[in-house]
Amino acid sequence: MTWDNAYRKITQGIEVSVVPTFQADRSQPENNLYIWAYHIRIENQSDEIVTLRQRCWYITDATGHTEVVRGAGVVGEQPRLTPGDHFEYSSGTPLSTPSGIMVGSYDLEKESGGWLTVEVPAFSLDSPHEQARIN
Repeated sequence: MTWDNAYRKITQGIEVSVVPTFQADRSQPENNLYIWAYHIRIENQSDEIVTLRQRCWYITDATGHTEVVRGAGVVGEQPRLTPGDHFEYSSGTPLSTPSGIMVGSYDLEKESGGWLTVEVPAFSLDSPHEQARIN
């Protein structure tokens, strides 16, 4: 995975990088099914030890319909990150439209006490089935 063109955001020393990829082989445009994978890297650039406890996603399709997804950890894990550590994972999302956008946050528990809410940068879900528009 190359992170050169990733969407990035740093919140209180925690950097989140995202690379979305349209999954043409799994999508069925004729059935209004468009699937993306997204690859995420969470890097602890702070001096705190943190554990990712919860996630929250806002997934919006091209019609403006937003689905909110909340849950414990990511991909069944609650990674613990010491300063300098990173954690990478991949997941995916379907849409009924050929484009959309995702944004979210992670709630991280500090080992020293307290919580951090870390922002995941908004990232575009674009497929080759979307017609380009001039605004």
